[in-house]
Amino acid sequence: MKLLFLLSGEHPDLPWRELECACTVTDRRKQVAVGECDTLSGTERLALTHLVMEYLGECGPSRDDVEDLLISLSLESDRPFAGRVKKVEGCGIATSATELERLTGSCIRGPVSLRDPEEEFRLICSEDRCYFGRVIRKIDRGAYNDRRPGDRPFFHPGVMMPRTARALVNLSLVMPGETLLDPFCGTGGILIEGELLGTRTIGMDMDRFMIWGCRKNTGSSDLVRADAIRLPIRSGSIDAVVTDLPYGQSVSIRAETMEHLYTHALAEMHRVLRPDRRAVVVTHRDISATAGQFFTVLQRHDQRVHKSLTRRILVLGKSG
Repeated sequence: MKLLFLLSGEHPDLPWRELECACTVTDRRKQVAVGECDTLSGTERLALTHLVMEYLGECGPSRDDVEDLLISLSLESDRPFAGRVKKVEGCGIATSATELERLTGSCIRGPVSLRDPEEEFRLICSEDRCYFGRVIRKIDRGAYNDRRPGDRPFFHPGVMMPRTARALVNLSLVMPGETLLDPFCGTGGILIEGELLGTRTIGMDMDRFMIWGCRKNTGSSDLVRADAIRLPIRSGSIDAVVTDLPYGQSVSIRAETMEHLYTHALAEMHRVLRPDRRAVVVTHRDISATAGQFFTVLQRHDQRVHKSLTRRILVLGKSG
């Protein structure tokens, strides 16, 4: 089925890259993507998407183009409906959103209800295209706020927010029933998101205190105190690795050097990962050259957290 997605605007690339866990992206503009999906169920897991819609059509960036599209679709609704318009910043259509909403309502036969619609149509104008769809699913982004790290039984400063953790898990393409490993699990944020997706999650950490705290935060995860440069895991037995690599003075004390830690940890991730699967690693600096010794670097993303911290996200592939 062909679907239309309204994406989060918090990062230029991550939202549409995340879609790969649910569909094959066939077209994209700023904050918009079109994809072919076998099933709707995979869209429930998305963290960086606002709306999932049935794709109905697209046109050029003018009022006349939009009117011609709507007339050609000859839509009818037997339920109260609303037509909404999203103009992404920088789009090429000059007509106001209000006027486009009136046009949409007038071109669809059926009862209009702006306050309490049972059905919703969306026109999204981005760059040089206008996309039109019927809303199927609204992603409950509030659920991620309900899982704030500060509200967990065990908290440690500097942890990743749930929405980012979920996006990283999605970038790994891990599926329900498969095995996800976090060799630097910390307080368990990545493991929690993996559990919610129905994966078998394994967390490891050298810090006994972190393993103790992680056990308080997680549910079904298998937790082991272990050194990430000597993982007690059989080679080629893991479907996905997702981890936030440690940094800072405390880590330097535990390893010969940061480079030694990263190099040997990446080697171990490669060893335990199944062929043709992915590892997603986060650091505070670019380690593409080191990762390239073991993996194919599929994607690089920079995510600015605050003025003194930028996350470097690498999506790595293990050849078959």
